[in-house]
Order: sequence, then structure tokens, then C-alpha cells
Amino acid sequence: MTKSAEIKQVAPPARKRDLWRRALGAREVGVLIALVAVIGVFSVLNRNFLTVDTFGDILTQAAELGIAAVGVTFLMIAGEFDLSVGSNFAVAGVMLALLTTRLGWSPFLSIPLVLAAATSVGFLNGVITLGTRIPSFITTLGTMMFWRGIALAITGGWPIYVLGSSRMLDLLGGMAIYQTVRISALWWLIITLIFWLLLVRTPYGNWTFATGGKPEAARALGVPVGRVKLTNFALAGMLAGFAGFTQFGRMGSMSPVWGDGLPLEAIAAAVIGGTSLMGGAGTILGTVLGAITMASIRVGLIMVGAPSYWYTAFLGAVIVVAVILNVRLGEMMTWRR
Repeated sequence: MTKSAEIKQVAPPARKRDLWRRALGAREVGVLIALVAVIGVFSVLNRNFLTVDTFGDILTQAAELGIAAVGVTFLMIAGEFDLSVGSNFAVAGVMLALLTTRLGWSPFLSIPLVLAAATSVGFLNGVITLGTRIPSFITTLGTMMFWRGIALAITGGWPIYVLGSSRMLDLLGGMAIYQTVRISALWWLIITLIFWLLLVRTPYGNWTFATGGKPEAARALGVPVGRVKLTNFALAGMLAGFAGFTQFGRMGSMSPVWGDGLPLEAIAAAVIGGTSLMGGAGTILGTVLGAITMASIRVGLIMVGAPSYWYTAFLGAVIVVAVILNVRLGEMMTWRR
């Protein structure tokens, strides 16, 4: 047998092994396995779980979390955290509700104005963190409490309702585009595609990975590390505010206490999806799957009649399992190479 014939026989299996290694080493594998397991468990417990209506409910729940989680993912990849996204979520929704219902402002003016305010909240987090060189965990812990207090103060602790139909609410999150699938899922898809392209197809995405991975080396190569972090803080604030809009649109009301658990849920969605807590690694697709997994758990527990507090316990178990799978599969692929 000639040497070229031997190569032809060996090459295809080698390529297949490489494909399997790359697939199993992907950061999304852990969350994908967890999602399949969650769907399998609830499908056995309730046969109605695998229906279009249930899928629409899951997407609606996941969209509001997922929009905020995309911004949190970008920030975590850059090596920072934002615990104030839940408060920003509430403040943005409350401000939009106040301006459009009680003050009678046009949505065409109110929405950009409030979105700019939400972006400014994130930007301020970055300015404080970078200017004082204190950990972003501490900065945003303080601003989380500050902005939650502002939301409670301007509403007196009471929710704001929109009476009657509203085109603005329909377009933000109230309109159904297919059975139980709300338009917020479409907004989430658009935002996900934009930020996925930004992360994997632009120099800015490379700068974000470099900033969170090896900031000193990134600076030496000319990456504006401070500017990248500041921009990602602003993006996280903007998306948190927009997530608040979608919930306001879906519910037709906005409460100053909503979004209380959003920061940890957004971080959990990113971590489940393979984003590193140390920065420098993560994927938008993984975060999307993480948000869907968390929404599936919430909807599934309701459908099987489990008490709502089991959501936290179930979610904690899934987080641990998904992260272990990501770490072990990564180690396995490294060892095999």
C-alpha cells in the first residue's frame, strides 16, 4: 500500500476525532446537557410540557432574563460584574411607566430618554469602578441598593398600572407573534444576533476577551482596556433597562420591587452557559441556552405543582452540574490532546 493511500485511510477518522473533541470541548456543551436533562425530567412528570404553548411561556420568561444576561455576559468576559442590573431594570420600567401614564409623554420621546438613563447608570458604575479602582462587585452592590431605593421612593412602593390597551405595551412585550410566543422573544433574538456578531466577528469582541483574560498583555498590544470595560458597563445598563421595558409591556404594569433576583439569575445564566467568573471566556449562545434552561425550570416546576421556592434549589443544582460538566469536558479535551 502506498503512503498516500495510508494517509487517505487515516485522515477521515482523525478528522472525526478532532470534530468530536471540538464539539465536546465547546463551552455550551454543559448547559446543553443540562437543558436536555431538565426537559426530559419535566416531560416525564407532565406530558403537556412538550407543547407549543409551554414553549412560548418558556421563551417569554427567558427573553426578559436573557436580554439582561447578554449584557452581563459581555461585562463578565471583560472581567467585571454588575449587581445593579435588577435595580436598573426596575427603575427603567418605573420611569417609562411614570412618563407615559402619569405625565402623558409620547413613547417616542420617553423610550429613548429612559434607555439613555439606564445606559448612564451602567456607565456610572464603570466610572466609579475604574476611577476608584475598587472591585465592581462592591461598586454595583452599593448602586444596586441605591437605585432600588430610588425606584421605591418615586413610586411610594406601589406598582404603576396602565389601564386599557396600549400600542407601546404591545410592541414592547405584550403582543403575541405566535400563540403564546410574545414579541419580547423577537427582541431577544435581534439583540442576541447583534451582540453575538459584535463578540465573534469584530475587533471589539477580541478586545473584550483580551481585556478579561490578560489585561496587562492587552494594554501592551494597544487594547484600550479601560474604555472597553466602561463601554461594557454601559451596555449592561442599557440592556437591563430594555429588559425592564419588555416586562412592563408584557404585564401592563411595573413594580419597583421587580427584578430583585435578576442580577444573580443573569450571572447564573452566563455561568451555566460557560462564561468564566474570572473573565476572558464566554459565549452568547451559551448564555441564551442558560436563560432557556432557567426558564424551563421555572415553568416546569409550576406545571408539576411544585412550590415556587423549589426553583432556587433546582436552579442551584443545575448550575453546579453544568459548570462541572464544562470544566471536566474541557480538562478531558486538554488531556487527550
